[in-house]
Amino acid sequence: MLDTAPLSDSSNLALGRLRALLDEGSFDAGQRLPPERVLAAQIGIGRRALRRALEVLEAEGRIWRHQGKGTFLGPRPVHSPTGIEELSSRTNPLEVMDVRLEIEPALARLAALRASNGDTERLLRIADKIASSTDADALELWDGALHRAIAEAAGNTLLLAIFDMVDRVRQDVGWQVLRERARSRDRQSAYVEQHRRVIAAIAQREAHAAEQAMREHLELVRDGLLKVMTRPPLNEQKLSSVTLPNSKDKLRHGT
Repeated sequence: MLDTAPLSDSSNLALGRLRALLDEGSFDAGQRLPPERVLAAQIGIGRRALRRALEVLEAEGRIWRHQGKGTFLGPRPVHSPTGIEELSSRTNPLEVMDVRLEIEPALARLAALRASNGDTERLLRIADKIASSTDADALELWDGALHRAIAEAAGNTLLLAIFDMVDRVRQDVGWQVLRERARSRDRQSAYVEQHRRVIAAIAQREAHAAEQAMREHLELVRDGLLKVMTRPPLNEQKLSSVTLPNSKDKLRHGT
């Protein structure tokens, strides 16, 4: 015969009583619920069972809890992170590329309309630095400098602030390693050529061409990241390269 826990310590009973209490409408959305000891006494249930029931309700989105502040009715409020470290922990490389594809082509277009001759000369000097860089650290450094110089040349303070926030998220070490893995020699040569196309369009005041060239560049960057992220593990690649004997070979060798 199975042992059964006393009713006062039954988590299912606690959950049922909590549901009933919340359904009564005794609490308003966002209101803090009574402390656990008070709530446990109110519904006549043990605190261990109460905590387990609260976990279920939190998973369902009916309540949310904040350590040190209490338990609140309703779904957890949407949090807008402001810290760069928190942003990095909440996003991913493809999401960052989505944002870059939204703002950087627009920045290139604005740069074609507003860049000074000094701006375009600076862009050309940075592009030369990228072309002559031979290690990943230098490539990361000058690539970031070029994209930021284009953002500066666009002459829009708010867009530049958004660019800087995204760029700081991109400095995550793990993401830099991912970009390095995606950066083959051929792909890097293509990046250099695309950079020069963007700069040429800016220098010639061709706004649409600058926007399109930047979009094509970022799409190639995203494609490289996708290929690295979806590439089979090395041991699977080795396994797939092994040719298994077909049925005729098996018969020929008597296997």
